[in-house]
Amino acid sequence: MAKIRIGVVGIGHLGTYHLQKFRMMDACVITAVSDSDGEKAAKAAAEYGCAAFEDYRDLIPHVDAVSIAVPTAAHPEVAGAFLAAGIDVFLEKPLAPTLAEAQSLVALAEANGRTFQAGFIERFNPAIVALKALLGVPLFVESHRLHPFFERGTDVDVILDLMIHDLDILAWFVPAPLAHVEAVGVRVLSENVDIANARLTFENGCVANVTASRVTGKTLQKMRFFGLEGYHAVDFAQRELVSLKRVRQADGKIDIVDNRADVIPQDPLEAEIRAFVEAVLRRTPPPVTGRDALAAQEMAGLIGERIQAVEARWA
Repeated sequence: MAKIRIGVVGIGHLGTYHLQKFRMMDACVITAVSDSDGEKAAKAAAEYGCAAFEDYRDLIPHVDAVSIAVPTAAHPEVAGAFLAAGIDVFLEKPLAPTLAEAQSLVALAEANGRTFQAGFIERFNPAIVALKALLGVPLFVESHRLHPFFERGTDVDVILDLMIHDLDILAWFVPAPLAHVEAVGVRVLSENVDIANARLTFENGCVANVTASRVTGKTLQKMRFFGLEGYHAVDFAQRELVSLKRVRQADGKIDIVDNRADVIPQDPLEAEIRAFVEAVLRRTPPPVTGRDALAAQEMAGLIGERIQAVEARWA
């Protein structure tokens, strides 16, 4: 069977890691890279033995599938060009700056029958994979995703930059539409909102309190779930899960018991890229489809709208 010809667009922080993971996989071969910085593209091409281009459109004749790791503002144009040309696409989150643009990309992928996987890496975090097998219906969720400030990613607000990871997990784990949003955000070091908190109420009664910051002194990436079956705490950075449940003893006493969650170590990015390659190879839906990504983007949009409404009061 012929190998999948892979291209990578954007040879920055994430694109470099994508190349490393694709090279590990027997089912594909890296045939081309692209970056607006020609020197970056040439350096990567020399390392991986492939063609280099400054214009991403020049990749189209050379690839069957691409991963795209360019600034979010360029997602609609770049991903749209490949999907329109019949190329399968792995696109880092968020899909686009706006919900309408994201919806257009999903519609284009579906109309052309293309594999379109969104890059939500936390879906492949071993702690989340283990939790998926244990979690019932959460009633209350609390998440904190706090990072120091880096210029990279500030082309969008912290909701699309960081919080969207946790919104995706909520969309995956909470089996109900969003009913109500309260949110506040502040522009601290960039022109976009750098710290935000949202209280989300779902139609089944579940409430989530979600905080994201890119202006914090140290990194914290944790999410806690409370439900009728117990308590679960995920540490994304450490890839650890604490899972507890209540057990009623014969005498009526309630004991708190460790679920002994089986967290199987894996490299989340490698697992994510491998899942994309398998979906392309087998022509099956990827584990995180473009339509899946729309659910998180819709929540992000509602949070952004609420923050803007609050900001208008301060003007």
